[in-house]
Amino acid sequence: MKGSNRINRAWRLGKRPQGEIKDSDLELKENEIPIPTNNQVLARTIYFSLDPTNRIWMSDIDQYMEPVEIGDVMRAGGSIAVVEESKAPGIEPGDIVQGGMYGGWQEYFLMPGEEVIKVPVVEGLPLTTFLSVLGFTGPTAYFGLLDIGKPKAGETVVVSAAAGAVGSIACQIAKIKGCNVVGIVGNDEKCHWLKADLGIDTAINYRTENVLDSLKKACPNGIDIYFENVGGDILDAALTLMNNYGRIPVCGLISMYNNWDNPGPKMFRNILMKRLTVQGFLVSDFLHKYEESIEDLGKWISEGRIQFKVDVVKGIENAPAAVSKLFTGENTGKLIIQTSEEPK
Repeated sequence: MKGSNRINRAWRLGKRPQGEIKDSDLELKENEIPIPTNNQVLARTIYFSLDPTNRIWMSDIDQYMEPVEIGDVMRAGGSIAVVEESKAPGIEPGDIVQGGMYGGWQEYFLMPGEEVIKVPVVEGLPLTTFLSVLGFTGPTAYFGLLDIGKPKAGETVVVSAAAGAVGSIACQIAKIKGCNVVGIVGNDEKCHWLKADLGIDTAINYRTENVLDSLKKACPNGIDIYFENVGGDILDAALTLMNNYGRIPVCGLISMYNNWDNPGPKMFRNILMKRLTVQGFLVSDFLHKYEESIEDLGKWISEGRIQFKVDVVKGIENAPAAVSKLFTGENTGKLIIQTSEEPK
């Protein structure tokens, strides 16, 4: 890391997107790699997460975090990095760490030593596991389904964006809990994966099927839990068929992120008529129980009861194009950018 050629590339927000994210909304800037001082570490990003919430953070709207400011490094939902230099006790070059709030869409970053969280190196588990099922996405599915959905054996659970990073885990946890599980996705390949590999009961392709009609067939006894990831017409279809005292954990509303002027659900009345519980949540709401989720998820992975996919796109320069895959439904599982090679 010595010498004059210390270049760090970082994507910075150039302007607030109008509608879909465009290449011109972000700017790939070069600057010198920072030098750690007292109690700091310099980390090289290996992977960073791409998430639907990236679009929210780019918007200047009332939200659960401050929006990314124009000119700032684009925030990431998580990153995995390797320590290059350390001025902090107990942290050595070569340690694998989480990027936390200091990472983002960039190749190098500084963080305080007291905030470093080391990533365990576990034989048989790729590092990407700690950005997916053992990162934020697995616990998000875990708490949304179990703490808000409160499934009981024999109940019917419907999951939208069911082949995504969170949705696919929610489907499998629902099966572990003995539920009838229906997943809604955007192509037949994802339908096959959900049924053949993950073992859910029914998969619906919303691009080729009438979702309400298909849900009526798949849920003859109504819907007890709807794990919400998309909003829009799919939310309306689920609301139409909810049972009395049904539960709707609201994890995301991705169909609305590019256009907040879309009207709300037409079947809003069923929240009253069916006495539904509808609760938005963030995984950070459950940090006090985080270890519980990791323990259970790790156990289910080791038992072969949970499978997961990661979609790794190489090259920091490809991040803006890759994040669009979340809105077109091209990805399956967790979408990740790889910015550098893993240590040998």
